[in-house]
Amino acid sequence: MSQAFPLSWPPGRPRRTSRRTATFGTTKRGSFKSRLTVAEAMQRLQSELDLLGARYPIVSSNLEPRLDGLPRSGQREPTDPGIALYFQLNGKPHCMPCDTYDRAADNIAAIAGHIEATRKIERHGVATVAEMFSGFAALPPPDARRPWRDVLELANVPGSHITRETIMAAYRRLARSKHPDAGGSETAMSELNVARDEALKGNGNG
Repeated sequence: MSQAFPLSWPPGRPRRTSRRTATFGTTKRGSFKSRLTVAEAMQRLQSELDLLGARYPIVSSNLEPRLDGLPRSGQREPTDPGIALYFQLNGKPHCMPCDTYDRAADNIAAIAGHIEATRKIERHGVATVAEMFSGFAALPPPDARRPWRDVLELANVPGSHITRETIMAAYRRLARSKHPDAGGSETAMSELNVARDEALKGNGNG
């Protein structure tokens, strides 16, 4: 279940092993550009969510929240600055995570910037915002997910015959059709990734 604190990272979405410094900032004064605060980044994000028509947003992070559940500004930068934005769009749950940058405020701003850019693309009439955000459709909670055997199509294979090689062979076969580049979707590929990880863990390889 998504929560504001601590960070609830979406399953199946890999974490970055290295992060970079962002160029997000506030008004320039000469050659100086002050770094964005969490409060300023949240203002940008809230504005974009309002324009998008998103409902029930939850900003999940390792920043301690205020009484209203939003990240509190002015606190020490967390060791893990990742941000996961959960929201509903047209009645469907979505999750947009970002841990590209080394500051939580910049990851919040990056999500806001992505939403803004996506809204602008819609003006060309090629795809709707809902269609472009389909890749961020959130996976169902753990207790509502399909068992990994069903996802990997190994339900009829005896447990004694399921090895790491069996799991990886099933994963690679299904990835050929479920990967977004092959006509699948981010959601289907994420479900497959989670099933693979659960299968390997249960097989003693996690």
